Amino acid sequence: MTKKTNSNDAVSRFLGVFRYSAVAMRIVWDTSAPLMIAMALTTLIVGLLPAAIASVGGLFVDAVAGALGSTGVTADSAKTEALTFVYIEVGLVLLMTAAQQANTVCQAVLRVLLGNKINVMILEKALTLELAHFEDAEYYDKLVRARREASSRPLSLVTKTFDLIRNLISLIAIGAFLFQFSPYAVLLLSIAGVPAFIAEAKFSGEAFRVNKRRSAERRMQIYLEMVLTREDGVKEVKLLQLGKIFLQRYIDIFLAIYKEDRSLVLRRGIWGYGLGIIASGAFYFAYGWVGFAAIAGAITIGQMTMYIAQFRLGQSAVTSSLTSVNGMYEDNLYLSNLTEYLEHEVPEQSGSLHAGPMPEDGIRFENVSFFYPGSDVPALDNVSLHITPGESLAIVGENGSGKTTLIKLLTRLYTPTHGKISLEGLPLEEWDIDTLRRKIGVIFQDFARYQLIVGENIGIGDSDNLDSEKEIEIAAKKGMADEFVRDLPSGYKTQLGTWFKDGKELSGGQWQKVALSRAFMRNQADILILDEPTAAIDAKAEADIFAHFAELTANRISIIISHRFSTVRRADHIIVLEKARIMEQGSHEELLELGGQYATLFKLQAEGYQ
Repeated sequence: MTKKTNSNDAVSRFLGVFRYSAVAMRIVWDTSAPLMIAMALTTLIVGLLPAAIASVGGLFVDAVAGALGSTGVTADSAKTEALTFVYIEVGLVLLMTAAQQANTVCQAVLRVLLGNKINVMILEKALTLELAHFEDAEYYDKLVRARREASSRPLSLVTKTFDLIRNLISLIAIGAFLFQFSPYAVLLLSIAGVPAFIAEAKFSGEAFRVNKRRSAERRMQIYLEMVLTREDGVKEVKLLQLGKIFLQRYIDIFLAIYKEDRSLVLRRGIWGYGLGIIASGAFYFAYGWVGFAAIAGAITIGQMTMYIAQFRLGQSAVTSSLTSVNGMYEDNLYLSNLTEYLEHEVPEQSGSLHAGPMPEDGIRFENVSFFYPGSDVPALDNVSLHITPGESLAIVGENGSGKTTLIKLLTRLYTPTHGKISLEGLPLEEWDIDTLRRKIGVIFQDFARYQLIVGENIGIGDSDNLDSEKEIEIAAKKGMADEFVRDLPSGYKTQLGTWFKDGKELSGGQWQKVALSRAFMRNQADILILDEPTAAIDAKAEADIFAHFAELTANRISIIISHRFSTVRRADHIIVLEKARIMEQGSHEELLELGGQYATLFKLQAEGYQ
């Protein structure tokens, strides 16, 4: 009973993954219906013609045999008949060759179109994801698996599905001819392939599950490759002499994978060899059977030739079918990952409103708490605060106290676990998400260093003015980037980073000024947020930048996260976060008088400058 159940499970798993062939077909159809129709037609032609060619070959042999035993007019007629069969077979071969070549051309064109379409689908889905998805290792695995081999796997699955259909068509056509000889010949051909089919189902199913289980290991290999080869990691790798350690880890992962693969390949090969002997035995049994039938006069020499050719073609079709099935398992692994990624439901972020009923109310946090997925420790715990237009807020706290999390909740990169955040008297979830984010300008401490030209690096702070040189230069002056940009080889047209030709690498402080300028591009924003914006900038440049910042935000809400109290003290209101809660709040003077955590930190920092 157990063996039967295991066998049924193997076949069930084997058949279950074929549902992704329909997914692949739909994607290819959406990419180019005419090309898919052409592939289907050429597949049909290539599937039918081998049996027809073998049949014509048998008729040719009979015509030649007839010509050898005839004289006069009968011989001439037999020769003409034989020549006609030659012409027919040449025509069929030319047609099959043309169909095969057309199929190859269709595949080549579709591969390019399909690769682009699927990558676009993946990227479009990525645009709908929340920040939490990218920070979730399990979901990020889905994204990585979906992106892997996006240009080849779906088309490969469709191609192998068509190959399987072609072989089935060939087997049906071959079966029709063999049935004329004996129904048992058809049964023999079918039974000969069954053991190999079941074994392939077992081993392909095992390969499917092994590959899916390895996602984390493969991602670690990719990460180690990146650390060992990219410029942002190689400095520490060399200085800390980590190269051999990381390389050994890479090799260890490979060896573990290789050991499992070798075992699977060896077992698959041994079973394949044993079952191949059974298939060969079936062929030679049929070979002798047809030969003795010809000796007995039951069939002609031409028919004997045709039936042997048909049986060999049939066995080849069975073998090709199993090869296609083997490849389909690997392709289905990719399609299952792609489908799982694309079908993941993301809650609708956007509301529909473009303005709040009380613009003068500014920002309100009401008993807001937030837990990161999988964590039972709050990143923010029951936080309440109110910021009105024209007011500047500074946030102080140790690393991990919840400062950046608060900003990510305000910008709706996260959604509060409990409590409510409102802007202009309207809950954030009711705002149109694009409108909300246009109202906010923010630069995080871990800002992006885009491998773009300087002007674009700054201009993307306001995509509507991406091509406005005037606006870009004004923002660069406010962010103190203009002073060094003009000394670059091509000014605002200089390529930044080292990934592309003639790229110019900047210092940490220069990159930070570019990022600040990007924030200043958002001159129409009602809220401007700077999260540790001047960590790599000297004190004088910082003072100049915040003088500009004060002018820019005179009638707007400004929020600053900083460890420098020379910056923080300028704010109208200061909150001190500790262990995810607001422990103190007030003006600089009020907090000094309070004599709490803020006063202690301020005095410690002030002593460092004495």
